[in-house]
Amino acid sequence: MTAEATPALVEGPAAGPGTPGPAAGRGPRARTAAAYLRYVAGKLAGAAVSLLAVLVTSFFLFRLIPGDPVKFMTGGRPVSAEQLAAYRREFGLDLPLWRQFTHYCGKALTGDLGTSYQFRTPVIDKITEALPNTLLLTGTAFVLYTALGIVLGTRSAWRHGRLGDRLNTGLALTLYSVPSFWLGLLLIIVLSVGVGPVPGLFPTGGMESGGKEGFAYAVDVAHHLVLPVVTLVAVEYGQTLLVTRSALLDEMGGDYLTTARAKGLRDDQVRRRHAVPNALLPTVTLVFVNLGRTVAGVILVETVFSWPGLGGLFYQGLSVPDLPLVQGLFFFFASAVIVMNTLADLLYPLLDPRVGR
Repeated sequence: MTAEATPALVEGPAAGPGTPGPAAGRGPRARTAAAYLRYVAGKLAGAAVSLLAVLVTSFFLFRLIPGDPVKFMTGGRPVSAEQLAAYRREFGLDLPLWRQFTHYCGKALTGDLGTSYQFRTPVIDKITEALPNTLLLTGTAFVLYTALGIVLGTRSAWRHGRLGDRLNTGLALTLYSVPSFWLGLLLIIVLSVGVGPVPGLFPTGGMESGGKEGFAYAVDVAHHLVLPVVTLVAVEYGQTLLVTRSALLDEMGGDYLTTARAKGLRDDQVRRRHAVPNALLPTVTLVFVNLGRTVAGVILVETVFSWPGLGGLFYQGLSVPDLPLVQGLFFFFASAVIVMNTLADLLYPLLDPRVGR
């Protein structure tokens, strides 16, 4: 045996075309991680493009609203042409449209959404001021209608075709078809103003009565919260119920459920441990979309009940038109939905490893 042959015996056989390299031992895990990173990069890139499209749309869309914001700022008083020109210069409305657009995009990318015409304060400050009120209203409703929709949707699917399923589905479809502002007005007429022997039990609008502190203030806010929350829950829970029911019905014919029953599991254990977790993927997407809408608020409901949130603020901006305010709110609303959709997409592969491969 020659000395040249000794290293080959010590180091093992030389790597050939069919011999796995060092990465082969961790191949499946490495490939899965690389596939997930590519999936994440694609989703983040798509979200960035969507945000850019929203930024462009928010600028040009509201230029189509009839009305002159400069004349609104004068309060209807007769003013000279020089004063109108001074207002236009102050807010940059005398610049060509393309210059206004570039200024708007440059400021928006740094977090500056402009200054409100009617409030004369930065738009981001108005959003920060109204956001907690919106989160209180729509966040409370979101928790209630999501839980209600998942529970009732699961029960309807597991007992599909029975009387309870038909009643649940019929009521959900009916309420889901009802315009939220119409239902809100109906609740105000019946439960706030009062009809016949039914007295008015709740306030007609607003967030508080004023002059209360501590626990009394919390009770007062909760009292004002009842009707708008009931309106949102009644209109929104049906969507979650129907999606959950449909997804669970698709899973109920799976062989793995038959196997689980053959192992001696009770019916409620089969549903809770096996069927429902596998049916939740479509519901997860819906929950995240609704969560984005929760941040955005519900414009019609907040307007009907005079709730001092982002929805009511958007309505005030449209009536002027207050271009920086409505542009900033539109961009904020759309960004919340895009971010939540992206989070749902990134969560999908963790719930189902088949996604993103």
